Amino acid sequence: MSIVEEQPPGPPTVTMAGRVAELAGLREQVLTGPSRQATEAQKKKGKLTVRERLELLFDKGTFTETEPFRRHRATGFGLEAKRPYSDGVVTGWGSVDGRTVFAYAHDFRIFGGALGEAHAQKIHKLMDLAEKAGAPVIGLCDGAGARIQEGVTALAGYGGIFQRNVRNSGVIPQISVIMGPCAGGAAYSPALTDFVFMVRGTSQMFITGPDVVQAVTGEQITQDGLGGADVHAATSGVAHFAYDDEEHCLEDVRHLLSYLPSNNRELPPSEPVDDPADRRNASLLDLVPADPNRAYDMHAVIEEIVDHGDYFEVHARWAPNIICALARLGGQVVGIVANQPQTLAGVLDIESSEKAARFVQMCDAFNIPLVSLVDVPGFLPGVDQEHGGVIRHGAKLLYAYCNATVPRISLVLRKAYGGAYIVMDSRSIGTDVALAWPTNEIAVMGAEGAANVVFRREIAASDDPDATRAARIEEYRRELMHPYYAAERGLVDDVIDPADTRSALIGALAMLRDKHAPLPTRKHGNQPQ
Repeated sequence: MSIVEEQPPGPPTVTMAGRVAELAGLREQVLTGPSRQATEAQKKKGKLTVRERLELLFDKGTFTETEPFRRHRATGFGLEAKRPYSDGVVTGWGSVDGRTVFAYAHDFRIFGGALGEAHAQKIHKLMDLAEKAGAPVIGLCDGAGARIQEGVTALAGYGGIFQRNVRNSGVIPQISVIMGPCAGGAAYSPALTDFVFMVRGTSQMFITGPDVVQAVTGEQITQDGLGGADVHAATSGVAHFAYDDEEHCLEDVRHLLSYLPSNNRELPPSEPVDDPADRRNASLLDLVPADPNRAYDMHAVIEEIVDHGDYFEVHARWAPNIICALARLGGQVVGIVANQPQTLAGVLDIESSEKAARFVQMCDAFNIPLVSLVDVPGFLPGVDQEHGGVIRHGAKLLYAYCNATVPRISLVLRKAYGGAYIVMDSRSIGTDVALAWPTNEIAVMGAEGAANVVFRREIAASDDPDATRAARIEEYRRELMHPYYAAERGLVDDVIDPADTRSALIGALAMLRDKHAPLPTRKHGNQPQ
C-alpha cells in the first residue's frame, strides 16, 4: 500500500475572466460613487452628480475617463482609512458636436470636492493632455477648496493649475463652470480662464467667506450675497454668464464652443448659411433715429445684421453700455463690440472699457475677426471715474485694439466723439476697413460743446448770446461735422447706405480672410493694468 503525502493548498487559480470581473466590479464602484446618502445629499441641494453633468456636456457615449482608480496616499487625521477611487475629481475627454474637448469635474460627494495632491495631479495631467492635443479644456467646479488635512501639498496643487492656466492662455480655450462652492485660492483658476459660467442658488465664488468678512469688517452677508451668480454676473464682472439651472448652463457651454476654434492655430468653425450675404437691411432706417440724442437698442441692429439674427452675448449684465457678442456673418464667426445708446447713452467708462478690452483680446487670441459698431459720445465724466482710473482702464481697450492682428472692421452709425472715437477701433489705430453711415458725426466733441469753447468770447460779448451761440453751433456742425468730413480726409473708407450694412461687412470680411499682420519681435508687451 503506497502512502501519498497531502499537498498544502496553493494560491487560488487566477483566470482572465476573473480579473475582468474584478475590473468590472471596481469600475461599477467608481461610477456609482461613494454612497447613496452622499448622492441624495447632492440632489437635495439642487445639484446634479458629476457623472450627470458630464453626460450633458459631451456627445452621448463619447466621454473617456482618465485615472478612475487614482487614490490619495496621504496619512494622518484619518485620511489613511478613507481612500475612495477618483479622489474627488473625474477627468477625461470626449466630443462636443464631434470635436474633441477635455474636462475635469469635481465630485462634491468625495471630500467635498476638496483638492489634495493626487486630485491636483489628475487635473495637471488632464490640462497637459489638452495642451498637447490642442483642444479646449473645461473645469466643472464644485469643490470646497484645498484639502486642509494634506497641508501645503494641496496648495502646491493649486499652483500647478494656475501655471497651466497661464501657459495655455490664448493657446486653447479654457472655460470654467461654477456649479457649487469655489472659495479661497480655488477662485483664481476660473479668473484666469477665458469664460466663467455660474448657476444661481448653488454656486458661489469668493476669496474670503461670510464668516471671515463678518469677523474682520463686521459686515453680515450671505454666501449668495457675497459671491453668488447674480453678484458676479452683474456687479463684479467675474462671471460672463448666469443660469437658473445646470442643464441650461451646460447647454450654453456647448453653444459657446461652436463659436470657438479648438486652438490658436485654427480658424473658428464656419457654417454653411442660407441667409443671403446681400440681404438688405432696410429696417435699420427705422430702428436707428437720425437724431443723435435719441436712444435706441443696439441689440436690434446686431440682430438685423447677423446671420438669421442669432448672436451669443458675453457679459450681458455687466457694463451694459457696451455689447460684446459672438455671431456669424456669411457663416464666418465674428466678435462684435458695440456701444449701447440705450444705457448711459453708450458712453465708455471704467467697466465697459475693461469688458470690451478683455473680449477683444480673446477674439484676437483665437482668430476671430472684430466688427465694431460705433455710436459713442465720449468717456463718462466724473470724479469717481477719474479717481477710479478711467485713463488706465480706457487704455486697456486702446491697447487691445492696437495689438489685435485679426481682421478689424469699424462702422460709425452716429456719434463718434473725442478719445472714445479713437479708442473704438478708428482708422488711426489700425482698423482695416472704416465705414460710416450718412448719419455719422465724427468730431472732437459735440457741436454744442465745441462752439462754447471755440467761440466763448464772441458769445459772451454778443448782444444776443443765444442767437450767436446757435449760429456758431450750426457753423461748426456744417464745417467740421458733416457726414463726409472724415471720408474726405481718408479716415473713413466709405459712407454706406444702412440698408447695405450686412453685404458691406461680409464683403470686407471675405477680403480680409487671409490677413497677415506680424507684430514686432518682443517677449511680450506691458499692457495697462
